[in-house]
Amino acid sequence: MMGLIRSGAELLLQAAPAVHDTIYTKQLAAEPGWFEKVTGVASGILTLTVIVLSAALIPAAWNFRKSYKKVSEMLDKIYGDINPLMRHASAIADNVDYISTAIRVDVQQVSQTVAAVNQRLQQAVGAAEDRINQLNALLEVVQEEAESAFVTTASTIRGVKKGINQALDEEDWTDGDYDEGRADGWEKPRPRVRPRE
Repeated sequence: MMGLIRSGAELLLQAAPAVHDTIYTKQLAAEPGWFEKVTGVASGILTLTVIVLSAALIPAAWNFRKSYKKVSEMLDKIYGDINPLMRHASAIADNVDYISTAIRVDVQQVSQTVAAVNQRLQQAVGAAEDRINQLNALLEVVQEEAESAFVTTASTIRGVKKGINQALDEEDWTDGDYDEGRADGWEKPRPRVRPRE
């Protein structure tokens, strides 16, 4: 054991001069320039500003959270009140859409009916005009025939009347020759009519 202590002491003796031989160095900081000084001051001011703003904004955020909660509760209440109204408004809008569609269809049907009636009325007016034109043409023909028959009848009656007058005025029948000596001065000479046997 002794040998062990001795070797331990020798080791310690060897280590002792080594500790005194170690060189310690200390790095010296360079003198900061004006930019580093300004940067350091600005960094300090910025840090203080952030701390002050944090101190002011934390209560504001807390109040905002409370306000948000109140607004959210109020919106939930309003939503609960408005939701039935919106459902009714949607149902009313559906009904109005249905009614407007039905009215639009009815108006289209009425428009088609009016167009069809108008077309038929125009056809009826055209047919009536054709019939009136045909009736006018028929009346013109009837009038012409009536005038012709009237003129013919009047001529025939006049001729018969003159013939009867002449037959009564004349006493002597001849062979059908005209006797100019017997004609009046104002009468035109006319042929004599021989009686039929």
